[in-house]
Amino acid sequence: MTRSNARTFKRPQEFGALMRLMDVAILAAAAQLASYLRFGSLLDTADHIYTVMLCLCCTLAFFMFPQSGVYVSWRGRFVSSMLGRLAASWAAVLLIGLLFSFLFHYAGQVSRLWLCYWYVMGAVLLTGYRAAHYLLLRRLRSYGFNTKRVVIVGYGQTGQEMHKRARQQEQSGYHVAAIYVDGHDTPDLSLLSAVDRIKTLDDIHGYAMSNRIDEIWITLPVSASSQLHELQYMLRNALVDIRWVPDMLGLQMFSSGMVEFLGLPTVDLNRPVSDGLGGMFKHLLDKLFAAAVLVVLSPLFLIIAAGIKYASPGPVFFKQARLGLNGKKFMVYKFRSMKVHQEHQHVTQATQHDLRITRIGQFLRRTSLDELPQFINVLIGDMSVVGPRPHAIQHNQMYEEILELYMARHRVKPGITGWAQIHGLRGETDTVDKMERRIEFDLHYIRNWSLLMDLRIVVWTAFRGWTGKNAY
Repeated sequence: MTRSNARTFKRPQEFGALMRLMDVAILAAAAQLASYLRFGSLLDTADHIYTVMLCLCCTLAFFMFPQSGVYVSWRGRFVSSMLGRLAASWAAVLLIGLLFSFLFHYAGQVSRLWLCYWYVMGAVLLTGYRAAHYLLLRRLRSYGFNTKRVVIVGYGQTGQEMHKRARQQEQSGYHVAAIYVDGHDTPDLSLLSAVDRIKTLDDIHGYAMSNRIDEIWITLPVSASSQLHELQYMLRNALVDIRWVPDMLGLQMFSSGMVEFLGLPTVDLNRPVSDGLGGMFKHLLDKLFAAAVLVVLSPLFLIIAAGIKYASPGPVFFKQARLGLNGKKFMVYKFRSMKVHQEHQHVTQATQHDLRITRIGQFLRRTSLDELPQFINVLIGDMSVVGPRPHAIQHNQMYEEILELYMARHRVKPGITGWAQIHGLRGETDTVDKMERRIEFDLHYIRNWSLLMDLRIVVWTAFRGWTGKNAY
């Protein structure tokens, strides 16, 4: 059976009710299994409170599971998130049931071990049943059954990406039947074999009605707002599912999370991943790590300070203004590696064989030991152990006009080491290409941050990130 004539099975209301009854039956069976594991017999011989709990929780599951989105279609969604939602919903039902038993002063008579067995057995059987159902649907869709025919309106970067994913993820059961190409789009012709082309927006509704279309995906960019309003009117009577896929791929920011703000859905375009609970852990670990380093390496600090004083007159530490989180200025600390001199309205980067660098300064810069005082910056909260390296303010002013998203790196705290540094992007940035490459790595870090990634960078820095051919 070809994709073009494959049937789409509609889910009637009776099928949803059948699934709910099936879940109730599974939970009842799980309760009996839990009773056999705990008491060595079925619930019939146990105290009547267990039967009451069974009836109450099964009734709650029948009415609460639909409200928690357990029965929404899995098509095109992550299976893990759906199974997680199911496990959480079952836990909520069990907790409510336990609360009722507490209110009626029966909670003390309910075996905690039996509750644990019931939850585990129920979660295993529910997820196992759904996994089998999911695998069966995947197999059917691979043979062309249970597919949905789709029209993509707008064929820019997002539209083409949606088309590619529909073709690659056959288990989702989506077949792109036609596309509408906006005048500004440059379509990938390799994707357009056996796909109809709709010439005008006026033709979309008629095509959908006459070609058994199940869904319309609108991927027009925000700049095509007039067309979006026109489509809204034209498709007002279309009896198909309509999805709007915002063109987030065209917005070169580092986040696109949908959140509720003032009661309305909004999209955060540049909120770092490290915000939230994970960021709190990162902040705490930064403080603890910096304090430990300063204590352990204090003898080394004294030795380096003596060497700097011996090499040339002047202060031990070098201080310079840098931009931190959200552009806030702070003074970054380093061990002084150069002879004392004055910069005249222009910061000159250190170059190879720079005569300003002292002999001990060469060693400190080559091994990055001159960066150690920045743990003081971490301790007082201006910096993080891991993050984009802070650049001189004059360099920020120069590159923010040249490189797109350059200043976005200041949405997180600067770091002593970072993703760019462990990949060899250290030292002098004497060309725009070098700086652009460093910014690419910084933005990759911000977009993909995790505590595990920070740990990896710290370990990598400890073994191979302190030295480099470009550090002088």
